[in-house]
Amino acid sequence: MRRYELTDEAWQRLEPLMPPQAPGGRWNDHRTTLNGMFWVLNSGAPWRDMPGRYGKWQSVYHRYRRWTRSGLLDRMLQTLQLQLDDKGRIDWSQFNIDGSNIRAERSTAGARKRGDPSQSLKITGLDAPAGVGVRSFIW
Repeated sequence: MRRYELTDEAWQRLEPLMPPQAPGGRWNDHRTTLNGMFWVLNSGAPWRDMPGRYGKWQSVYHRYRRWTRSGLLDRMLQTLQLQLDDKGRIDWSQFNIDGSNIRAERSTAGARKRGDPSQSLKITGLDAPAGVGVRSFIW
């Protein structure tokens, strides 16, 4: 058993959720491919640095993209959550997800607008010396 790899118990839960694998060819089996995906996603390493024991990184990456686009990985997660919740094995008070993402315009970071040389950084009330104490109290 290596780091980030599926245990036999975990694979027994996932195997029925996997698409059928066509016999023949030189394809990685689903378990090896999933182990490669988990290695990359958990280690934070680039796909190209994935160990060769999981197969070609391109194959694992393309299967990851295909399964993500088709919704297979989402369906697997939902099914596993339902199964584990029925058995009382999920503590929902510890299940936190924050998917918020707010993109700020460059001008909000103080960038000057094109064509307006008079535009410069403006000091707001919280940036002024008198506002420093207020800012440290709020944040």
